[in-house]
Amino acid sequence: MNNIQYCFLKTKKKYLKFLKKEKILKKYTKHQMESLKKFYIPLSFWIEKQYKKKGKTLFLGLSGGQGSGKTTMSKILKIILKNFFKREVHISSIDDFYKTHKHRQQMSKTIHPLFKTRGVPGTHETQLLKRFFIFAKKTNFKKFKLPKFDKSIDDRLKQEHCIKVKKKPNIVILEGWCVGAKSQKRFLLKKPVNILEKYEDENCVWRKYANEQLKKEYKKIFSMIDHFIFMKIPNFNMVFKWRNLQEEKLRKKTRFKKSIMSIAEIKRFIMFYERITLQMLKDLVKSASIVITLNTKHEIKRLIFNKK
Repeated sequence: MNNIQYCFLKTKKKYLKFLKKEKILKKYTKHQMESLKKFYIPLSFWIEKQYKKKGKTLFLGLSGGQGSGKTTMSKILKIILKNFFKREVHISSIDDFYKTHKHRQQMSKTIHPLFKTRGVPGTHETQLLKRFFIFAKKTNFKKFKLPKFDKSIDDRLKQEHCIKVKKKPNIVILEGWCVGAKSQKRFLLKKPVNILEKYEDENCVWRKYANEQLKKEYKKIFSMIDHFIFMKIPNFNMVFKWRNLQEEKLRKKTRFKKSIMSIAEIKRFIMFYERITLQMLKDLVKSASIVITLNTKHEIKRLIFNKK
C-alpha cells in the first residue's frame, strides 16, 4: 500500500464528516472521494515536505477569488495535516483583520468615500497581521488572541469573541482573497475596470491609495509567507455566482437578516475586488508555489506545482 492510499484510508471518515457538517455533501459522491485522493492528499504531502525542509513554523498564503472555496480548502488541509501527519495547524482569515466599521467610516471621510466598504488593501489592520506572524513563530511561544470579524454586522466582534491561539502552530495558513497580491504600475490605474471606478473614483484617489498599501505594508506582510497557494477561478464572472452562494449560506446562518446583501448589492460589492482579482490571475499563476485550477462547477480541475 502506498502512502497516498494509506493516508486516504486514515482520513476519509473525518473528511466526509466535515463535508456533511458544512452541507457540502448531501450524499456520497465519487467525485468528492477522488478529490481527496487526487488533490487534497498530494497537496498535504507537499506541505509536510516543506515543513520538514524548513524545520520550524511554516507560513502558507492561500488566495483566490471570492467564493472560490479558500476556507473549505484550508479546513480540509487541516484535517489531513492534523490527523495523518500530527501537525498543529492554525488557520487565519485575512478578513478577520478588517478595520472596524468606525475606523473605515473615518477613512471614508479623510481619504475617500469608498473606504467605508471593507475589502481592498488599506481596510485591514496591517499592524495586527504583522504581530500575528511574529507571535506565531516565536521560539518561546505564549498564547495570544486574534480579532474576529463578523460580515453579517460588517464589524469586528468584541474582545470576548476573539480567536485564542493556545498552542504553537507547526503550520500557519493565512487565507484570503488578496493574500499574495502585488501592486500595479501607476499607469495601469488610470483606466477604470468597471463603473464603480469610473463614476465613484474619477480621480483615482481610492485606487492609488489601495495600490500604495499593497506596494508597502502588504508587501512586508506577504514577504513573511514561505509559500503561496493560489486557487485560480475560470473567470471573474464566476465571482458573482459563487459570492451569491456564500451570501445564501450566511442568510441561513445569521440572525442579522438586514445585513445580508441583495443581488444588486453583491454586483456592486464585487466591483471593489475586480481590479486586484484580475491582476492576481495574471501574477499568481506564475509566482505561486501551487496553482489550483477550478472549473465552472466549482470543482478542482488540477494542481500545478510551480515549486517543488
